[in-house]
Amino acid sequence: MNKGWTKSDWRAKPRIQMPDYPDQTALTAVEGQLAAYPPLVFAGEARRLKAQLADVAAGKAFLLQGGDCAEAFAQFRADNIRDTFRVMLQMAVVLTYGAKVPVVKVGRMAGQFAKPRSAPTEVVGGQELPSYRGDIINGFDFTAEARVPDPKRMLQAYTQAAATLNLLRAFSTGGFADIHRVHSWTLGFAEHDKAERYREVSNRIADALDFMTAAGVNADTAHTLSSVEFYTSHEALLLEYEEALCRVDSISGNPVAGSGHMIWIGDRTRQPDGAHVEFCRGGINPIGLKCGPSTTAEDLKVLMAKLNPENEAGRLTLIARFGAGNVGDHLPRLIKAVQEEGANVVWSCDPMHGNTIKSASGYKTRPFDNVLAEVKDFFAIHRAEGTVPGGVHFEMTGQDVTECTGGLRAVTDEDLSDRYHTACDPRLNASQSLELAFLVSEELSAQREAMRRVAL
Repeated sequence: MNKGWTKSDWRAKPRIQMPDYPDQTALTAVEGQLAAYPPLVFAGEARRLKAQLADVAAGKAFLLQGGDCAEAFAQFRADNIRDTFRVMLQMAVVLTYGAKVPVVKVGRMAGQFAKPRSAPTEVVGGQELPSYRGDIINGFDFTAEARVPDPKRMLQAYTQAAATLNLLRAFSTGGFADIHRVHSWTLGFAEHDKAERYREVSNRIADALDFMTAAGVNADTAHTLSSVEFYTSHEALLLEYEEALCRVDSISGNPVAGSGHMIWIGDRTRQPDGAHVEFCRGGINPIGLKCGPSTTAEDLKVLMAKLNPENEAGRLTLIARFGAGNVGDHLPRLIKAVQEEGANVVWSCDPMHGNTIKSASGYKTRPFDNVLAEVKDFFAIHRAEGTVPGGVHFEMTGQDVTECTGGLRAVTDEDLSDRYHTACDPRLNASQSLELAFLVSEELSAQREAMRRVAL
């Protein structure tokens, strides 16, 4: 795919947002150990995801990408994995109804351990220490010892990712994902006394499932009703970990990132000549590219050429993250740049990262209304431009946390301290995530109607 590329070429490029390990001998030993471990995902799975993302780019499917801001070792429990997986299934049922196309489900799971930070250090109580960069790098506790980068943490991250993938695969094919079961959970949400606007959609989905059952189509006769395809993704930030898990695809002979089905490049690490772009360009995996307000049309054109030189459909997803009220200032010019290059891309909306504020109570939060406003602007601009709004990208959890304000159950600033469990950025809780799915479903229905009118 990129002839002459090797998985260690990134080491000769400028690197940012990565730790400097004080014990290089220990780092080398961990890299060697990881390189001998089995990959977490396989080339055939990455190719299948890429083919499904090609359908997303063509408007024949829709991408739902969501999960933790940063996976934490201390919060690693089967129930947490199950609950996030369950909410994503619920969201997918609602989105499928609105889009009338399959929903490609990609979790921010089994690898989302490292986080870029806005500053290399932080100050608490007059003491300055290195910033917490995710459990794969250093510890959350505010002590000098915990904040030292420890390469052995990569081994624990690998073990947790492998166990997470094992459980996800079991849930995906073992009956937990039966569409009738999933929708019964969605109906429970719609029975909330303030959910009148969602009740009609839920009832229509239920009617459709009842009709299929009456016609003899059920989980026993249709495998697709009782199982799902579920993929994993993460930001490829810690390149020592990524390189150690990189493998060669036995079918094509090309490299594949063995750490996750899809990897993405963050808004802080998308330098065209930087280490992260250099590593990510070499594998066959689908790649995400976060595009913030500072993304120029010129840089985007260079990045598209580097990351997808063959202009392969499904290879590159552009994840727009501008903030509520700013989408109109940036998305149209990037759409124009893509059109000028004739590039095949998936357009996805990340309405989380541009909408983080500090609440009056001192907690970082994201107002639900701002998240929704950015999603609405994303769809409106794509309708105006005649382009395909391919997906959404949320930081969310299946837990009943209080980290983002607003939503059906009206989390307030005063509520944030009740169940604020994130190790990094605030996440939508289960109720807010499903509410957002209903609202995005409305946007998808409007998009379909607009396309129908154009066709006529």
